[in-house]
Amino acid sequence: MIVVKPMVLTGRYVRLEPLSEAHVPGLAEIGVGQPFWNFMVYGKMESADDMSNWVKDLLSRAEKGTDLPFAVVHLASGRVAGATRYLNITPEHNGLEVGGTWYGLEFQRTAVNTECKYLLIKHAFEDLGCIRVQIKTDSRNMRSQRAIERIGAVKEGVLRNHMILPDGYIRDSVFYSITDTEWPKVKARLEEMLT
Repeated sequence: MIVVKPMVLTGRYVRLEPLSEAHVPGLAEIGVGQPFWNFMVYGKMESADDMSNWVKDLLSRAEKGTDLPFAVVHLASGRVAGATRYLNITPEHNGLEVGGTWYGLEFQRTAVNTECKYLLIKHAFEDLGCIRVQIKTDSRNMRSQRAIERIGAVKEGVLRNHMILPDGYIRDSVFYSITDTEWPKVKARLEEMLT
């Protein structure tokens, strides 16, 4: 059975550190008012207070053991680049999900996302002993789907009418997964993408 605990994961481009309220100003600076919130279950982030409430919600989930949120710090600039997390942690099934991920516009389409996924998935399989890591996205978010497919995750299908978003939109979610036996190939692909 996997045991997920807060930790710091560091690569060449990013450091993933446990999310805290101290990250709110940096997250607000890059995240408030961005259009990517339309695809996410949290609603729009229109102010630093919205971002603070979002962080508090994630921290309460971490206390329950269902989620482990991280702030993504861009090493070259020292700035907060975004956030990501483990969620839907199922210790009894040796599985979890990587998601809730977003980045400020200047960090999108850089090595930041690739290395974050690499660090999180590597830790899940090689340190925690997961047998499955899943990733899901809004069916409208084609950019996210392409990014997930590019790393080698397998598309499992679409859950129709999966979630009702805060604005009332009924979201279909596209699910992907990587299994422990697929990890070596996915790892090699991610490492190649990072060189």
